[in-house]
Amino acid sequence: MTPENVNILLLEDDDGDAKAIQRALRKAKVANPITRAIDGVEALEILEGSNGRDKLPGPHLLLVDINMPRMDGIEFLTALRSNNELKRSIAFVLTTSARDEDVIAAYDLNVAGYVLKDNAGGDFLKLIELLDCYWRLVKFPDVKDY
Repeated sequence: MTPENVNILLLEDDDGDAKAIQRALRKAKVANPITRAIDGVEALEILEGSNGRDKLPGPHLLLVDINMPRMDGIEFLTALRSNNELKRSIAFVLTTSARDEDVIAAYDLNVAGYVLKDNAGGDFLKLIELLDCYWRLVKFPDVKDY
């Protein structure tokens, strides 16, 4: 995957799913840094460099679960899009929620895609292939714009 300067942030509260996604990224030879947050609150702290955390430099590619404690994926995306420094981050939803309300809310918040975990398969390799294709075809904003 390129560009090399993109940081991946995985928002996933389920340890098993997080490990499977990280394993698939390694299997696909993704060399980009991968950081995990267990909910939207922690993700914002990582992205903003708040609450004693180092700020994760952009550009960012976010893999966002919907069903998380404290701050769910929709609440996180709402906060992300209202933050002038973070609103350009590329976000994909990766979730078990097939609720139309969640799908509509996510696309209203400008996600690049909404992927059901069941459709991605247990090893998430299909998801990584999708991201790889997307990654190679799109132009990310310059680092100075983050």
